[in-house]
Amino acid sequence: MTSTDTEQTAREQAVTDEVVASFAEAKDDRYREVMESLVRHLHAFARDVRLTQEEWDAAIAFLTRVGHLTDDRRQEFILLSDVLGLSMLTVGMNAPPQQDATESTVFGPFFVDGAPEVEPGGDIAQGAPGIPCWVSGSVRATDGSPVPGARIDVWEADEDGFYDVQYEGNRTQGRGRLRSGADGGYRFWSVRPSPYSIPADGPVGELLARGGRGPMRPAHLHFMVTAPGFRRLVTHIFVDGDEYLDRDAVFGVKDSLVYAFTERNGGTAPDGSAREGVWNEVSFDIVLAPEASSVGTAPEEAR
Repeated sequence: MTSTDTEQTAREQAVTDEVVASFAEAKDDRYREVMESLVRHLHAFARDVRLTQEEWDAAIAFLTRVGHLTDDRRQEFILLSDVLGLSMLTVGMNAPPQQDATESTVFGPFFVDGAPEVEPGGDIAQGAPGIPCWVSGSVRATDGSPVPGARIDVWEADEDGFYDVQYEGNRTQGRGRLRSGADGGYRFWSVRPSPYSIPADGPVGELLARGGRGPMRPAHLHFMVTAPGFRRLVTHIFVDGDEYLDRDAVFGVKDSLVYAFTERNGGTAPDGSAREGVWNEVSFDIVLAPEASSVGTAPEEAR
């Protein structure tokens, strides 16, 4: 390394050191730890790739567009985190696999709080297009005991690959909130999930296209389950045999979450109703980990 190189390195390190030191008086220890580490890693990244002024300008413009596109119906920042794998990394760090407990996966950008309450055996589809699907199972603790009264939020895309919030107006379809029964059981009607493209008409879509990556997600049904004494579970179940299971745009697939959706034709459904035409059913037993194993707590609105 020449003397010029050494001087340049020293100048760059001095900038980093000055910024890190600026957080020394932060009253919150965790805030100081996070911000100092963020500065060190962010500056190291810029030095590693020798970030140009033009590239920095483009990055600022990109993030600005992400912010402008984000509102209460579309979360482009969550989508960005998802496609960069940061969401799944955070899931993995904060919800490490626990033997016998259901695995977690990404939250996704389409959850909406305040979904309608659905009675046992009710229909969350509410007119969403798709093949009717009967979903049932139980909520239990890792020791096998039932968890009554667990709150179960469920949401999904319709057969055209769209969530209700992606349509104009204020429709509520393909989402609902249930409670597990005294025996831990739950059941509801919905529609068979379909694979779909994540929103690719914005900056995140451009990022994927430039990287030669596809925007598709395999068919899945979202669950968020909360109960006192247990850690919050955010997960999906994926449709076995889906062509996108091995190339999920947000890296959310886990083998333990792939389930068979059994096709039926007519006959009597598990709820005793007479069915005509094709319908599906799937059974998904949910096992919650005790709260003592949690790293953090659920947001107030999800309790």
